[in-house]
Amino acid sequence: MSTPSVEISKSQGVLTKKASMKKNTAWNKFKQFYFGPIIAFILFIAIWQTVPVLLGLKPYILPKPTDVFHAAMVDWHLLWPAVQITVVESMIGFIVSAVIGILVSILLASSKILERSIYPYAIILQTIPVVAVAPIVVIWFGAGFNSIIVISFLIGFFPVISNTLMGLNSVDKNMDDLFTLYNASKWQRMWKLRIPSALPYMMAGLKISCTLSIVGAIVGEYIAGIGGGKGGLGYSITVASVQVKTAYLFGCGIAAAVLGVGFYLIVSLFSNFMLKSWHESAMKNEK
Repeated sequence: MSTPSVEISKSQGVLTKKASMKKNTAWNKFKQFYFGPIIAFILFIAIWQTVPVLLGLKPYILPKPTDVFHAAMVDWHLLWPAVQITVVESMIGFIVSAVIGILVSILLASSKILERSIYPYAIILQTIPVVAVAPIVVIWFGAGFNSIIVISFLIGFFPVISNTLMGLNSVDKNMDDLFTLYNASKWQRMWKLRIPSALPYMMAGLKISCTLSIVGAIVGEYIAGIGGGKGGLGYSITVASVQVKTAYLFGCGIAAAVLGVGFYLIVSLFSNFMLKSWHESAMKNEK
């Protein structure tokens, strides 16, 4: 018969073993997903800091990371409002492109005649360079906020409609035959089979669209942006290039990249939330 002290020591040993296993699992996950990118980032910054010094390059040719950081801090009162404006514009453009893209995809998938009639024009719209369309958008909607959102929407629209339509048309044949066997209507088949089956494709389209919406907002600001404290990152980049403030120009570009990464991560979290309970891609990310 075991004594209480022996039982306590056994339970403590089990808890210690579990804590050690949990710590090892966390470390393995860190090494697998984060260690490599962190090392690569440190090496990149170190090389970038060293090259201008070794080559004797002036800051207006290639600023060092320290120069970029200093410029961003000095002009933070200009950079931060520009970031906020671009965030609002790109978010609105992304939401509009997501909603309209999904609705149009469902409409096209419900009728082969509509899909064959309208989808080619969506492709044509995507092939037209934005810089060619943007001046027309400015004429129609005026310079400033409205035109920037429309341009952001135009760039982010096609990936949503393309991926969603592909998902709606890629239903498992056995499941489709099962719905036919039970005499399901067209809209029952759409809402209960085709849309759930298309969710992974839809999420992939949203991941592409969210980054493109930021690109669209910045491109729109190049053409339709306004000053007076109402210009976003695109307008700030334009002003910095004219004034040859190269370090601040790099800071604006890095801020845009950080926005894109952050936006992508948010949409990825939403995608995992929607798919984690049943789709393989999200369940692999959980491991």
